[in-house]
Amino acid sequence: MLPAAPAARAGRTDVVVVGTGAAGLSALLHLAAAGVDCVAVTRGAVADSATAWAQGGLAAVWDDADTVEAHVADTLTAGVGLCDADAVTDLVSSAPDAIHRLIELGALFDRDATGDLDLHLEGGHSARRIIHADGDATGAELERALWAALSRGLAGSRTRVLERTRLVDVLTDADGRACGVRLLDADGEVSELLAGAVILATGGVGQLWPVTSNPPGATGDGVAAALRAGAEVRDLEFIQFHPTVLADGAAEERGVLISEAVRGEGALLVDDAGRRIMDGVHPLGELAPRDVVSAAIIAHLERTGAPHVWLDATFFGRDRWAHHFPGILALCRGRGVDPVTELIPVHPAAHYSCGGVAADLHGRTSVPGLFAVGEVAATGVQGANRLASNSLTEALVAGDRVGALLAAGAGRVAGEPTPRAVLNAVDPSAVPGIRAWMQREAFVSRSAEGLGALRAALDAVPRVAGPVDDATLTAANLHTVATVIAAAAAERTESRGCHRRTDHPDTSPGWVRRLSVRLDAGGSPTLSSAPVSRTERTAA
Repeated sequence: MLPAAPAARAGRTDVVVVGTGAAGLSALLHLAAAGVDCVAVTRGAVADSATAWAQGGLAAVWDDADTVEAHVADTLTAGVGLCDADAVTDLVSSAPDAIHRLIELGALFDRDATGDLDLHLEGGHSARRIIHADGDATGAELERALWAALSRGLAGSRTRVLERTRLVDVLTDADGRACGVRLLDADGEVSELLAGAVILATGGVGQLWPVTSNPPGATGDGVAAALRAGAEVRDLEFIQFHPTVLADGAAEERGVLISEAVRGEGALLVDDAGRRIMDGVHPLGELAPRDVVSAAIIAHLERTGAPHVWLDATFFGRDRWAHHFPGILALCRGRGVDPVTELIPVHPAAHYSCGGVAADLHGRTSVPGLFAVGEVAATGVQGANRLASNSLTEALVAGDRVGALLAAGAGRVAGEPTPRAVLNAVDPSAVPGIRAWMQREAFVSRSAEGLGALRAALDAVPRVAGPVDDATLTAANLHTVATVIAAAAAERTESRGCHRRTDHPDTSPGWVRRLSVRLDAGGSPTLSSAPVSRTERTAA
């Protein structure tokens, strides 16, 4: 556990949900409707989530010409041998019902001239099966529709929402079962909330890199807290770097993502001379899986010394840009680039964590009473590289399932928390250095030498012993997750999906294995591996 001031307040509830993106809100809808005593905790305002930032859509088999088998095959291909095939089939089969539920809740998706859902194509998909809202604002529409539905259900319910409140630690009882949370509010006050179940829906880890498409809250809070509570984390070496994020001087304010759908509509990646980057690299060209496109861009930049490549969508015309991608158009123009008339400078940037807390599609983890859904979870669906637009769909399906599961039986009384070893926090002054090291040695290309230097740098960061505040909590969580990523990336001596080693450039059949990590009593990672199985069981 992290050092914390004495709790100023304490309470009890049945379920705590940490995070209010698509996964968290989907769970809360069930809990509120069932009258479960529940507290939702969110780090900022309710809508300050990665879901709200998501431009891409929802992947689902919707057209009669498409099939579940094709969607499954595309997902398994992108995952390069590390997907759980049963979990993938389960998700893909469940995706259309998730869309129907959203429509029933009032979500408004783009329609074609006939009134049917307007289906788009994205990288790695063999058919048009991506459902969008307002062109490139699907996530914002999901967040709106889910929060509107929950807001209607809050009146008279037993669900409370705590905004601007952060998770510090998951509490555990003498049996190692999750029994509540320790929280830190915006005023720096610590509280403890005992609960029979804790749902982590905290999102990703993108803020470990200096440029990311993730919101500011993506600092690995859920992964780090789960690790400190004894949970198994897996596949964390597989960080997806989106190939097309706007390369500009203001990128550290917010990495402007140029959605996969722009390439799906025909945009081309070119160099300074106008030559196509993806020619001869992959049969799908610009629509190759993201790891392939990012690696091709980085290889080109290393050969040429150029700072970025270009995305050419000038042939779309003004109306197409305004109709299909109004959000991207506005963000680019806000940074001084007009995609209607100019090429867009792009560079890969941190985007999505394919790994996370080991869980199934009902959110069950290795720690009884602790559940994880959405990007914070590793369910076996994403494998070594996420197929575009599968993540929002997974968040909806898993969030819906864990909500229904706990709504049907959330009455277990929480045990009393037992003390765990207290770990020193990290000095916030170390954060810029951690990010710089991650960009240098744990980006698209990695090596044993570089990862060794990264691990040494992480071991040397200054520590602080006092109670955590907002800054030290962020630093501690980033450091914990960086340490695990570095250890797992060093252990996996091959290149697979979005984990690429310059000193081990081939994909090895011997590494069709999952790397799992737990923390020892001193907070150091301990690794184990096991062959990928069709069905993985976790504790209820």
